[in-house]
Amino acid sequence: MKLYDGGRAPNPRRVQIFLKEKGVELPTQQLDLNSLEHRSAEMTAKNPTQTVPFLELEDGTVLSETIAICRYLEELHPTPSLFGETALERAQIEMWNRRAELGFMFRVAQSFRHLHPGAAVLEGEQIAAWGEKNKGLAIDYLSILDEQLSSNEFLAGDAFSVADITCLVGAQFFKPARIEVPEQGYDHFKRWFADVSSRPSVQL
Repeated sequence: MKLYDGGRAPNPRRVQIFLKEKGVELPTQQLDLNSLEHRSAEMTAKNPTQTVPFLELEDGTVLSETIAICRYLEELHPTPSLFGETALERAQIEMWNRRAELGFMFRVAQSFRHLHPGAAVLEGEQIAAWGEKNKGLAIDYLSILDEQLSSNEFLAGDAFSVADITCLVGAQFFKPARIEVPEQGYDHFKRWFADVSSRPSVQL
């Protein structure tokens, strides 16, 4: 089994944190995104979506979606559980991971890809208006996250989960995405962010 990684990009970071939470190490090959190594003929033959990370199994099977990779690793290493142990926990974690992914992290990523000059090599044509729109949508979504965290230690309840990893990576990408958390308000979100940012798995 071999992980093709992409350094500090958001989706590679999600898998990196997941692996550390599990205490699992995998043979890893770093791909240079700035030189578009993930889009080379060799890598495209393995992963036609040209995305990172992707996991190549011993038989040549490739898993190329972040949550698919994490679910596979969860099956191999079920403890500690990061997808929930009961039907309700699994459903709640799935719900909040989906919300964090599409409602929050996606917006942050779009802001970065269309506003940061360094992302031009990846995006091709940058559309500043789209980046600014998504910046506002990401900030707006903080209200939903803050409300959930007002009565929960973690995003999907009492236990750290893959939903927290997704949300954390999105929040950590605020700076390169040119987004600032407002100084006033969002105290529950800020408490959560400080707590999860201090976890050993998150340290680079």
